Amino acid sequence: MKAVVYTAPHQFTVAEVPVPDPGPGQVLITVLQAGLCGTDLHLDAGEFMAAFPMTPGHEVVGVVDALGDGVEQFTVGQQVTVNPNRACGHCPFCREGRPILCPNMTGLGTNLPGFFAEYAVAPVDQVFDAEGLDPDTAVLTEPTSCAVHGVETAAVRPGSSALVIGAGPTGLLLAQLLATGGAAHVAVAAPTRFKLDTAAALGADLVIEIPRGGVDVEALRGSSPTGDGFDLVVEATGSAAVARLCVPVTRSGGTTLIYGVADPDAAFSVNPYDVFRREISVKGSFAEITSFDAALAALRSGRVRGGVGDQQLITHRFALADYGAALKALRGDKTAHKIVITP
Repeated sequence: MKAVVYTAPHQFTVAEVPVPDPGPGQVLITVLQAGLCGTDLHLDAGEFMAAFPMTPGHEVVGVVDALGDGVEQFTVGQQVTVNPNRACGHCPFCREGRPILCPNMTGLGTNLPGFFAEYAVAPVDQVFDAEGLDPDTAVLTEPTSCAVHGVETAAVRPGSSALVIGAGPTGLLLAQLLATGGAAHVAVAAPTRFKLDTAAALGADLVIEIPRGGVDVEALRGSSPTGDGFDLVVEATGSAAVARLCVPVTRSGGTTLIYGVADPDAAFSVNPYDVFRREISVKGSFAEITSFDAALAALRSGRVRGGVGDQQLITHRFALADYGAALKALRGDKTAHKIVITP
């Protein structure tokens, strides 16, 4: 089979490798399509738990090809998706019921072989039924599960206001979930008009076109329903410059959620007196481990959608052989929204 194989940061080929055999308790999956996301750029650079040699790809929809010994939950030909993350189960964080903080976490597509390949294996307890979902919807399960965890972390109050800064795929999935999670007003701010049009089509109450630099903080704060900031402000770009905007735009007593994946060495400053005096909570939301069932329920119900009419999250598709071009598009193509690889 063909697979993307990295030997070092930025060093990859689309190589011919053996089809993996499913061991006991494993499922062999034929990959239909796998989503490319910002995390894959960090992995390309050798960051974010990357372990070489590496086959990335952690957002997948596929069909069951073969079952290892003892697997009875699935049938050959069944459409499935996979939760890529697994906690160790025995570290202090796992024993406290906080597996997302597990220091021994493994991830298919990060430190274990992933889905930018024609076939892949996964432990059966990480495989989820995706029958009946359009593959373009099912491939969004993993980023939707991260958004579910973000909503849980933010502890959205019914009737509150929320601002998502960043209109990428994960930002727009999160914006939809914030509305279903109780926020009465959800705004999305971004510099790219077509992404804001998609945000509006997906139900955002307000879309705000902002420049890539020199954002008017007071105007952004004043665009909230109360005029004095949003109860929840989400940084969904991974930019330290954007993160600096969040606390000033957060309403007193509100929450800033750092949701985008920033460079490991990036930093931003906050005014500690402002956080202290206005009792602002600053939280982080990293990946997920326990949110796949909720994500699938949200996608099946239509409360979270991958698009409306011609306003779709998936804009670009690349063959496995064109993985390098897909990375280039993710880095710099302003017309690209969600990119998928179709082996």
